[in-house]
Amino acid sequence: MSNVAIIPARGGSKRIPGKNIKDFCGKPMIAYSIEAAIKSELFDRIIVSTDSEEIAKVAQEYGAETPFMRSAELATDQADCVDVVLDMLKQLKREKFNYEYACCIYATAPFVQENFLKEGLRQLMASDSLMAFSVTSFEFPILRGLKINPEGLLELFWPEYEEARSQELPESYHDAGQFYWYRTDKFIEKGKAPFLGATPVILPRCFVQDIDTAEDWEYAEIKYKIMQQKI
Repeated sequence: MSNVAIIPARGGSKRIPGKNIKDFCGKPMIAYSIEAAIKSELFDRIIVSTDSEEIAKVAQEYGAETPFMRSAELATDQADCVDVVLDMLKQLKREKFNYEYACCIYATAPFVQENFLKEGLRQLMASDSLMAFSVTSFEFPILRGLKINPEGLLELFWPEYEEARSQELPESYHDAGQFYWYRTDKFIEKGKAPFLGATPVILPRCFVQDIDTAEDWEYAEIKYKIMQQKI
């Protein structure tokens, strides 16, 4: 069995400039994803897809490869990570490198753990799914969610659940934004990887943190330091 890790990391982050290689608790952000991939011992190659020479240099320093620079077409705000991973797999295939499984790991996932990467591959191999990816549960039942109507007043999205107790409502999940395992041949054949029918890899909420703003970043660093003290 041969596996490849692909870490998308473009250079033009606007909300947090230099986000992918910005210092996070003493290391460039991307280093955490590379190190988790290395520690997992799952991958024949760990490849960073980037359009930035600076990111490529940092990635190489931490043990990843950057065999192909990303095209300008796939380096825009509108570029989808699925397209980036698919493009990299096709390039590798043209170079006669074929992998049974591929894992896209986000470059901004400092809480990613090698044991979750292993569990993701195990679950995908045990299923018939095209892909398996990290999810976590919502803290509050989404069926009790509120919205503000045009008059500026609160109302329920689903008023039929107004009297339902939280424990009676089904658990709901969202994308944890860490990693996505694919069956490579099927992925290339289909050219897409729909979430519908994917295998979930459920992460504890403490290991999940969106980092999209300066406030998110500050909170994530505090959270990471506290977790390191407990380990």
